Amino acid sequence: MHHEIIISGFGGQGALFAGQLLAYGANAEGRYVTWIPSYGPEMRGGTANCTVIISDEEIGSPLTRHPTAALVLNPPSFDRFEPLVKTGGILIVNSSLVSAKSKREDIRVIYVPANDIAAELGVVQLANVVMVGTLIGVTQILKVETLDRVLEEHISERHRDKLPLNKQALRRGIALVQS
Repeated sequence: MHHEIIISGFGGQGALFAGQLLAYGANAEGRYVTWIPSYGPEMRGGTANCTVIISDEEIGSPLTRHPTAALVLNPPSFDRFEPLVKTGGILIVNSSLVSAKSKREDIRVIYVPANDIAAELGVVQLANVVMVGTLIGVTQILKVETLDRVLEEHISERHRDKLPLNKQALRRGIALVQS
């Protein structure tokens, strides 16, 4: 198994946290993993992204030109990464904010109303976790129990009260592709 994943959105949407969640989960399951953030000046409202590579074998490079999966949280991320997804790959689109539709027929595209689902849960900032759940549901690269444990171990004290909602958001994303 070898997955190269890009997660991208506006600074503040939690793209980097979503990548960390995947990286910590892969590490907890004994896989090889890399996590490379890109956030410089983008953190002030521009696009921030990260690359996560999860593999059963050693990873030669922490970078990817053609990811096997991309989670795009906003329109600029869709425009930038939709053309780069590897043939046969997966594009997960936050349809709450991205109205564009992919014209590609060589990839699987999943439209997720992530902000709407997060708002239903009461915390719109959980859209990133909904998107991670969708990725997990469609690829099964990690176990949900592992991600529950990782959330418990790595969620900051400031956001500790939102731990149950993070777990719910994860499951809502998984349920979208398993129904």
